[in-house]
Order: sequence, then structure tokens, then C-alpha cells
Amino acid sequence: MNKIKISELFYSIQGEGRYMGVPSVFLRTFGCNFTCDGFGMPRGEKTNERHAVDAKLYKSYRDLPLVSTGCDSYASWDPRFKHLSPVLTTDSIAEAIVKTLPHKEWRDEHLVITGGEPLLGWQKAYPKLLSHPLMENLKEITFETNGTQKILPELADFLYEWSEGDPWSTRSYESITFSVSAKLSVSGEKREEAIRPDIICQYQESGHVYLKFVIATEQDMDEVLEVVDMYRKEGFTGNVYVMPVGGVETVYSLNNKNVALLAMKHGLRYSDRLQVPLFKNEWGT
Repeated sequence: MNKIKISELFYSIQGEGRYMGVPSVFLRTFGCNFTCDGFGMPRGEKTNERHAVDAKLYKSYRDLPLVSTGCDSYASWDPRFKHLSPVLTTDSIAEAIVKTLPHKEWRDEHLVITGGEPLLGWQKAYPKLLSHPLMENLKEITFETNGTQKILPELADFLYEWSEGDPWSTRSYESITFSVSAKLSVSGEKREEAIRPDIICQYQESGHVYLKFVIATEQDMDEVLEVVDMYRKEGFTGNVYVMPVGGVETVYSLNNKNVALLAMKHGLRYSDRLQVPLFKNEWGT
């Protein structure tokens, strides 16, 4: 496979987790196995907000309205918006990526492959993209995933060669990160489908792995502690971050201080979501 259906491709700074503040190119793929319709809603309820958006009215992601409840990147997986996501060759994607870089070549920027769920349907294309001559000087990759999709053997083999196979390279195991946004019940997804410790431990064979959870309340934090224990018992060794609910600033600002205090109380890492206060979480940021 040498094609990927792309929702967005843009240059920004990483707003979350381990590399917060690092200049990055975001490659957002189309498709996801979750809808996360519970975010921002009373527990047990689901949003209808994205359904109110008339897909036929929009010809560009940047024109789409933001939503205050549910998944804030809804158009990257909702089939109604698939017309906004072209299928591109890995050659054209590599060329487009480099054009977004400030010096038109890789220096210290980071590549973030996100979604949707980037490990759902495009794994066989990533080796072709990452081995393109224009990607030669790329130093670090993050896969932003929900942690439910196994890595295919061909991708796992490639990632090993990319990061550790060349003794003269400056890359290492730490050059590949899996940023796992595991979904709690507040997302509206079922635990047995969303919490997969066995898969997280498989990721650890290919790179650095950390967990991040979107929360708002003490009840959410109690669930974080419960599921983290499940991951630890399976062999997960990475860090755990908590982040405030809120795809728009009015909701985000109600939660961020409380979530930071909860992180301190329980000895977990707090992650901001810089794209919300800095860029209002607009598409392409």
C-alpha cells in the first residue's frame, strides 16, 4: 500500500503530553473505531452536536464548526465528511509534509501521526512514507492512538530498523513514541473495547509508550487509577498523564485547574492541551 486517506496535514506545536511545545507536523489520517460521543456530556449521555452539522455545506476542514461536546476531531472519522479527506500517495504526502516545514527540510521538528485512529487502516503505508528520501532526516515520530489496534509485523519490523537498525544513526528506541489516549467511560465507549493492556504492552516493544486520559471530575480520576492498575499488572511501565475535558476554551477553562490539582493529589502528570488556549482548537492547529 502506498496511499493514505488524509484528513489534515499541518504544522503547529505539539499541545499535549511528552513533547508539549515541540514544533511538529501533524498527519491526521481518516477513520476511527470509536465515536467518543460522551465527552463533555453528563455521565451516561451522548452528544448529538456533530449530527447537527450539515456536511454538504463544507468543502474544507478549516471551515467546519467546532463542537463543545463529543469528539473534537469528528470530521476525521465521520463518514459524512469523507469527501473532505483525499486519498494521497506516500510520495505526495512526503512532499506536502516538507513544504510545511519552516526550512523546507527536517531539522528538530517532530512528526505526529494522528487521527481518527492512525493504526486502524494505514499501517502498511507508513514504511513507504517514512523511508521516502525527503523523510531521511526525520528524528522522532509519535503515533497518537487510542491503544486498541495491534501493530502489524511489517510495521513493527520497519520501526525497529528505522530507530535501532543502523548503528551509525542518532535514532534510538526513544525516537518512537506511542501517545495512547485510552478512553474512559466518560467518552461513551465500552471498557472492554477501549482498555486493552495487552496491546499497550505490544507497543512497548517498538518504542516509548505513555498513557493520557481526558478527565473532569474526581470520579473520572478514580477510574483512571483503576484502569492504570490494569495496565500495570499487564506490564505497562510508562508515564501517565491526565488532561482536562474541553474542545473549546469555555469548557476547557472550567476543568484545567481542577484536573491539575487532581494530578498533583494522586502523583500523576498533568498535560495541558495548548491547542485550546493558544489556537482555540481550530482545525489545522
